[in-house]
Formats: sequence, C-alpha cells, structure tokens
Amino acid sequence: MSKNHKIEVQGIAVWVTKINEDDYISLTDIARQKDATRSDYILQNWMRNRSTLEYLGLWEHLNNPDFNSIEFDGIKNQAGSNSFSMTPKRWIEQTNAIGIFSKTGRYGGTFAHRDIAFEFASWISAEFKLYLVVEFQRLKKEEEDPGKLTWNFQRMLSKVNYAIHTDAVKEKLIPQILNPHQIKYVYADEADILNMALFGMTAREWRTLNPNEKGNIRDMASIEQLVVLSNMESINAMLIHNGMTQAERLKQLNEISISQMTSLLQANGLKKLK
Repeated sequence: MSKNHKIEVQGIAVWVTKINEDDYISLTDIARQKDATRSDYILQNWMRNRSTLEYLGLWEHLNNPDFNSIEFDGIKNQAGSNSFSMTPKRWIEQTNAIGIFSKTGRYGGTFAHRDIAFEFASWISAEFKLYLVVEFQRLKKEEEDPGKLTWNFQRMLSKVNYAIHTDAVKEKLIPQILNPHQIKYVYADEADILNMALFGMTAREWRTLNPNEKGNIRDMASIEQLVVLSNMESINAMLIHNGMTQAERLKQLNEISISQMTSLLQANGLKKLK
C-alpha cells in the first residue's frame, strides 16, 4: 500500500495513510457519512463524550509511553459538563496523544489509528462500520499480494445474503440472553467472555459440539458477528479498565451484542446487496 490510499465506503471516499507501519484512517471522511458539511462538528461531538475519552485514554496508555496521564485525568473529570468541549488539536496538545493527528494539504484532515477509527465509525453507524471494516480488509489483502487478488466485496457479501433475508436465520444469529447461572460462571480465558456474550458458549463447548469442523468458533462466525466481536473487544477493555467485575461485564457485553447484531441484520444497505 502506498503512503496514501483511498477506499470507497458506501459512496464516500475514505483516505488511509501509513505511519511507522501502522494504518491511520481519516475521521474527517468517516464523519461525512453523518453530515458532509459539518464533519468537524460531528467529530467534536464524539470527542466530548466521556466514554470516548475513556477509550482514547486507554488506547494511549497501552500504546504511548509518553502519554500525559495527568492532563488526561483533568480532561476526564471535566467530561460530561455542559460547557465541556474537545477538539483533536486540544487532545493532542494537552495529552501528547499519538492515536490521532491532523494534517493539511491534499490528503489533509484528522486521522486516527485504525482501532480508534473503527470505534468512531461505530458511533456514526454500525452499518457504516461494517462496510468500512470490509473495505479495509480488502485493502490489506491487496497490499499483501496484489498480483493474486481475486477477492470481491460484492461476491463475499453474497455468501451471507441468504442468511440476512429470513427471519428464522436472523433469530438464529442474534445472541440469546444469558441466564443467571451462565453470567455467574467464572471463565479462565477473557476471550471466552466475548464468546459467551456473542455465541452463548465457550470455545471448548463449541469444539465439543462440532468435533468434525475445521477451525474454531470464530472461524465459523458470520461477517456481522465478527464486526460485533471487534466492537466488544474494545468495550471489554474499557470495562476492565473501569474495574467492572467479570459477571457484570459479561451481562453488559451480552446486551450489547444482542443490540448490535439486531441493528446490523436489519441494516437496509445489506438487504440491497443481491
């Protein structure tokens, strides 16, 4: 992939750039999905949310040894008040953040590491994030082997069309509400917390039920389930950071997975891809 590369997401051009082998995606372009004329305003609204700041702060703690935690604590304490506002420039200057940056010129705008960009896309629209993730994956596959690229976006989605057009399959894909016994059960692996929330079983339980299947429980997941799983990974990290117990996190993640799967399966955009 070149330094700057454009992908097409639901008719919107989204620029991707690479810095030190990490991919950064234009938040300015993503914001245009919600309002093409007020992208800066949309981005500022997202950044003034306390949950957004907690996620950004956690990402910086994990990836940036020079992150200014003292300034971050001050910002977090102000979040939620009516007078509070936050811009990318202020965030970068006050916390020495590296997950977001702004630049001018032909490929200008506000960019963010893909982890953060996908989080922003979720806030904009779960459906839009699905298309963004798929197009980004296509770009990465093209980067790995441009001479053998045979993957096609429309063809890939056609494989799941039958699954998203019948109520019976929708009911099968949407996660079940966990019972109190399942919620209280302690799982050794954090990955199985996500598996339980989304699939209703652990990786070992799935293997027991499917001894002849190749791969694992996540290899058999639908595109929609993988998008929700990606969302839950970042949400779970934030919940752990906030000190929430495992049982509380499992209950909340299960509720989130049900809500997001329902939203994705009802997305009008997917219904049109026949």
